[in-house]
Amino acid sequence: MSILMMTPYETMRCMAERARGKRLSLNLSQEGLGARSGVSCSVIKKFEYSGKISLESLLKIAMVLGSLEGFAHLFHITPATAFSSLEQLLEVKKTRKRGRL
Repeated sequence: MSILMMTPYETMRCMAERARGKRLSLNLSQEGLGARSGVSCSVIKKFEYSGKISLESLLKIAMVLGSLEGFAHLFHITPATAFSSLEQLLEVKKTRKRGRL
């Protein structure tokens, strides 16, 4: 199933399953992953079971599992490549400081 068709809960579970699979493919125990990442074994167990984890712990685990690069493009803003006017070009360079709603 595409991640675009998943609920947030399903996405969390899928990420947890992939992390567990990656951990096992690297022949790491939960304890070994915890020792290398600095994340407690209980947090790793909870993550692999439920998908729930803090962002900081997830990034530490991803670093040890060699998957940190995937987070680099999260929320990436891609600027338009073709502009029909100078006003459009100048508008793109402005970055929003806060939302309206």
